[in-house]
Parts: sequence; structure tokens; C-alpha cells
Amino acid sequence: MKLLAISGSSRRNSTNTALLMAMKGFVPADVKLSVFHRLDTLPVFSPDSEGNKTPPQVIEFLELVSASDGIIISSPEYARAIPGGLKNAIDWMVSRFEAVGKPIALAHASHRGEEMLASLRLVLSTVSDGFLEPLFLRVPLIGKSPEEIADMLSLRGYGSQISAFLSNFVEAIRLNHGEQAGSLDSDAEGVFATTKVLNES
Repeated sequence: MKLLAISGSSRRNSTNTALLMAMKGFVPADVKLSVFHRLDTLPVFSPDSEGNKTPPQVIEFLELVSASDGIIISSPEYARAIPGGLKNAIDWMVSRFEAVGKPIALAHASHRGEEMLASLRLVLSTVSDGFLEPLFLRVPLIGKSPEEIADMLSLRGYGSQISAFLSNFVEAIRLNHGEQAGSLDSDAEGVFATTKVLNES
């Protein structure tokens, strides 16, 4: 199984990118997770540039989306909204097939950003009917370096939280493909409970 993790930030020391990179160490053995964190390389969306005029950078990005079995998005909040780079990438998907029905889950590396998250949930539910809104990972990492984040996420509590999130996402993807699996809802409740405890600690 292939997962594509998209960071909404192109900043070199982005906490959201660091969170997604750290997830590589927690995926199940039969799962590969790739991280895309260069949304700044995509040209600004225009309907005039669709079809056979689609820029090569966009085609390469959309091929990554198409080849993945599921997508995880982690994004900062800019001016109380979705960062322009992430919204631009989503705009490129709207009239195409790559994201249709694709399982998508959200992660977040901050204790803030509720307005951005609400807007992003609305947008993603429009782009894909496979958006899994109840499945959500939040780890407050603001102000920490990638090295500090790696150390922090190696702690048992956070590691268990990430592992549970990824396991539930993988299970949801398999259910989406018609495979037999256990109940996502009961497992997801455990993820949310863990998240709540860690955020309040």
C-alpha cells in the first residue's frame, strides 16, 4: 500500500513537514509513506492551463496522487485560512479524476488553526467523497525544531498516537477497497481519546 503525505508548508523547518516525515517510522510493515513538501513548485492554477496544457510539474504531482492508495494532509494556518500553495494544489485536482473517491485524512501540528481546519475539511469533502473527517491526528509542535520533533515523537505516548492514526487510516483504505477489516469507528474513538489526553497534558 502506498500513502502520500502532503505538507501545506514549503518552509524548510516546517513542523507539519517534520510531523509527516516522522510518520515514516510508524507505518505498518506493508505500507510505504512518501512526503511531498514542495507545493511552491506548482504553477498557479488556471482553467486555461488544463488538459494538454497542464504544466509538467503539475502532471508529476497528480501522478503521485493517482498512484497513492490514500492521502494524509498536514497544514499550517496562514492568516486564518488555508495556505495559498495547498489551496492551489487542490484547485488543480478539482476538475480531474485523481482525487475522486481517494481516502484522505488530516493531521495537524498545532494546537491552533481551527478556522483553517474547518475550511480545509469543507474543501476536501468537496474534492473527494473518500474524505475521512472523523479520522484526525493532532500533535502540538509549534516552536520546535525538526530535531526536537523527532525526539518528542519517539516518546511512547506520541508514538502510540501516530501508530493508531496510521493503522486506522490503512484499515479505512482497505475497507474502501472492499477488504475485510474490523470496525474503524471503535478504533477511531481510541485515537481521539489519546489525542485529547496528549493535548491537555
